[in-house]
Amino acid sequence: MMKDIRFGVIGGGLMGKEFASAAARWLHLEFKDARPVIKGICDINPDARSWFTDNIPSCTLSTGDYQEMLASDQIDAIYCAVPHNLHQQLYCDIIRSGKHLMGEKPFGIDQAANAAIMSCIEEHPNVLVRSSSEFPFFPGALAISRAIEEDVFGQIVGVRAGFHHASDLDPDKAINWKRMIAVNGAYGCMGDLGLHVMHIPLRFGWKPTRIAAQLSNIMTTRPDGKGNIVPCETWDNGAIHTMVEGFGQPFPLTMETKRIAPGEMNTWFIKVEGTKKSMAYSTKYPKTLQIMDYQPGVAQAWQHVDLGYNSAYPTITGGIFEFGFSDSFQQMWCAFLDELVNGKKAMYQPFHCATPAETAASHDIMTAAIKNAI
Repeated sequence: MMKDIRFGVIGGGLMGKEFASAAARWLHLEFKDARPVIKGICDINPDARSWFTDNIPSCTLSTGDYQEMLASDQIDAIYCAVPHNLHQQLYCDIIRSGKHLMGEKPFGIDQAANAAIMSCIEEHPNVLVRSSSEFPFFPGALAISRAIEEDVFGQIVGVRAGFHHASDLDPDKAINWKRMIAVNGAYGCMGDLGLHVMHIPLRFGWKPTRIAAQLSNIMTTRPDGKGNIVPCETWDNGAIHTMVEGFGQPFPLTMETKRIAPGEMNTWFIKVEGTKKSMAYSTKYPKTLQIMDYQPGVAQAWQHVDLGYNSAYPTITGGIFEFGFSDSFQQMWCAFLDELVNGKKAMYQPFHCATPAETAASHDIMTAAIKNAI
């Protein structure tokens, strides 16, 4: 029997609306154990709230005070999508209220904030807390994750993962909160994009032992939208170079986060090179998985395999069609609800959402990257 999980959304911006869309299309999934029902919206902007109440009949609680939402007995869980400087206070208050939480990365503006959130989670073990990170739910990413789990690469030669886009290439783009240390944090591009890149490496225990980083602040000033030019304080681009241990052997892992990658719209990628098998996937070519199987004396050739719609959770979409961002986002949410109602050990498939422990590991890496920038 389908169980309704009643959600409140804190932050009615881009990602809050994506969740609303994913919930409205839940019939797209063949998963029948649970579904999200949006009951409330909290945002200080009345126009953001009205979008939810106008479009979602079940959304009857509209407030600018998140404490009102936490006090409601009509809400079981919260999706909190707010700027990084608000994570510690809001996430801890949500957890203490006993409501389950899907939060946005990086789970705290800095390492101290993340540690406070982690402590709060430890004090409330019955609350499920996970972080949003949808790109590893693309079929190609899942295929690589399964291959890592099956240990088919031989000795790993190296891994490169990244998230590139060019939204800040325009020098006339007005500054936003992601370019302000007080709101975004000193991590810059790493804080907002880093967990997407680190999700799969950290999932398989590839936590660096040595770290060096190249961090670039390319656009040092921007217009403020009011006729002034103001400083841009945060890193535009970052490349973290590390050594990790995997399957008994050390190998290099490079993780890139770039807001200024000319020509890139929103590209997430991962490439694993091994002595027996290599695999690569990029959302630039969403249905194409690259595979190379190596045999001594045989020509080395990459195969390009069309994946089609091969998702973690079955859907009504035919396998010949193409998978996209909205699909990966909904798949991530299905994993959250699956774990919530069935528990991690009884999930329908093994790839669960990013964990608080993985966010803590990402803070260790990003803090070290700033310390060891070259």
